[in-house]
Amino acid sequence: MSDLARHWLVADRADTAEPERRRKAARRSDELVGAALSRLRRATYGPGWMTRWETRQVLREGTRLSALDDDALAALVRDQAPALLRHGFRGRPFRLATAGIREMSHRRLGLRHHPVQVTGGMALARGRIVEMATGEGKTITTLIPAVLVALVGVPVHVITVNRYLATRDAATLAPVLEAFGLSHGVITEETEHHLRPGIYDSDVVFSTNSDIAFDYLRDRIALGQDRSALATLSRRMLAAGGGRDARRIVTRGLGFAVVDEVDSILIDEAQTPLIITAERPGDPDAVVAEDAMLALAATLEEGPDFRLDRRHRQVRLMPRAEDVLAGFLPPVPSLEPEPARREALAQALSALHLYLRDEHYIVTDEGVAIVDEFTGRVMPDRQWQSGLHQMIEAKERADRSGRRETLAQITYQTFFGRYLWFAGMTGTAAEVARELRLTHDRAVFRVPTHRRVRRRLWRTRFHAGSAARWRAVVRAALRQSRRGRPVLIGTRSVSASELVAERLRMEGAEPVVLNARQDADEAGIVAAAGQPGRITVATNMAGRGTDIPVSAEVEAQGGLHVILTEFHGSARIDRQLIGRTARQGQRGTSQAFVALDDPLFADNLPGLVRMVQRLTPGYGGPLPAALAELMRNLAQGRAERRGRSRRSQTVQRARRQEKALGFRPDNI
Repeated sequence: MSDLARHWLVADRADTAEPERRRKAARRSDELVGAALSRLRRATYGPGWMTRWETRQVLREGTRLSALDDDALAALVRDQAPALLRHGFRGRPFRLATAGIREMSHRRLGLRHHPVQVTGGMALARGRIVEMATGEGKTITTLIPAVLVALVGVPVHVITVNRYLATRDAATLAPVLEAFGLSHGVITEETEHHLRPGIYDSDVVFSTNSDIAFDYLRDRIALGQDRSALATLSRRMLAAGGGRDARRIVTRGLGFAVVDEVDSILIDEAQTPLIITAERPGDPDAVVAEDAMLALAATLEEGPDFRLDRRHRQVRLMPRAEDVLAGFLPPVPSLEPEPARREALAQALSALHLYLRDEHYIVTDEGVAIVDEFTGRVMPDRQWQSGLHQMIEAKERADRSGRRETLAQITYQTFFGRYLWFAGMTGTAAEVARELRLTHDRAVFRVPTHRRVRRRLWRTRFHAGSAARWRAVVRAALRQSRRGRPVLIGTRSVSASELVAERLRMEGAEPVVLNARQDADEAGIVAAAGQPGRITVATNMAGRGTDIPVSAEVEAQGGLHVILTEFHGSARIDRQLIGRTARQGQRGTSQAFVALDDPLFADNLPGLVRMVQRLTPGYGGPLPAALAELMRNLAQGRAERRGRSRRSQTVQRARRQEKALGFRPDNI
């Protein structure tokens, strides 16, 4: 009965009351064959003649619908639901409903979908991964699949990478959803647990990838081993009205998801699994042990005592350190076993040398908070494992938290594989299209831009040291600001953003800083970042999903100017930051200022860095831009390969745990 147009009818649907796909047990032979076949299939493709014809038909239908009033238009779209259920997302009912959504968007939002947005929206409803250039209006494109799928009764999750975007998208799209009689809600980390069941009962739920996934894990823990439809319905009845089952199920299953910034979630975030833990009470002996090992680690020297692998964040103890450990008098019984002392010392050295304040974490009134290296945002309630987090708290003299024990975990590859179907969109999928084809069996559908891109990329400025780079960044920002252009300066860390801001203040400027410390003010800072002459210094927080509006006066001066102060390990992150300027056919420029001692080069090309330093001793001027681009391509290529390897290891490790613990393939 199942067919490709009706994604809610799947042969491997799990035996649960809510929609969910049963995960098939992975076989190594199947994976090898699949990898070989994926090489023979296209990883990217664009709209064909059939897609263009279908888009034109939607536009023609919309012309006829413009004569209807709002109630008649909403009724016409809702009336297509039975036909969509019977025949799926194809044919005239599909095109008619899409045209109705487009017309209602114009009436309620003042925005009518461009042809490329119609094309992208229909592709999303069919479960494709869509690449749309930054600034092409992915938020309004989301309306088409969200409304279409909700009309057929399948729960819809609109997933973004942070709470700011989830809240913004919900507020933007709410008038259209309400016009069609569809309920909606927003779930972030601040949403209280007792409110979540009611929000998940909405037709469309806006949330972040971590909130949805962790709620799913909590549901699985509450259900235990028995996840049949009868058991689920029984537990829901017991939980109704705040009944005795305090662990009541909150989600409505995994029907359909539209994943914004899909490469960030399925690629970048997939390098570490999602883990639910239970915190053990604090142990006074553990505090003594952490302080003692931290003091011992501070006496050791890099080289003779230990070696650091900064790329993989690993510590290797040398024989001299082993001798020190052998003569160390343990202050508490937990350190008496030699392996325990060795592991604790390695964690202490990692805390001192591999995890840096205002780069990998910040210290707040609540303690140590991890900063996501891909998004620049604080990750609340996250901890490093195996005592590393507590060792960093000891280093910073912060209140010590208890260690956590793992209750359940899941990888993003597994989690999204359990949706009946999901779609994704991003402006930077081409670089990882082959990996998406391999891991999720999805090709990337590349949608052309609505208007010609007028962005100008200026030549990279390459400096021998960081001090020269920062001076050049300040001069360039002030020069553009004095011309009346807004400037966005992107940095990789909190400390770098504050350093640039301080140097600008010393020159008389008044920059605005957006990093993990100011995340509560993000909406206001982003909204004002396009004002004439304004300088905004931001971490990766400004790199995805942020739309910086500029006036006609600003565009006449050249538009927003974006400055990259360092290349990232992924070219996609650089492209996202550059994409903040020259959106939707506007003018804009971007330029990168990098230094030879940047971590990307030092960690991935140490030999080449040393060679360039030997060839240019004492040279204070800029190095060739072509050399910077060559080193960038080499370093980012190596970093991406390591990332793919880590993601593969994460999946394999999760599968080994399933076998070791005897979990069913469709369980955690």
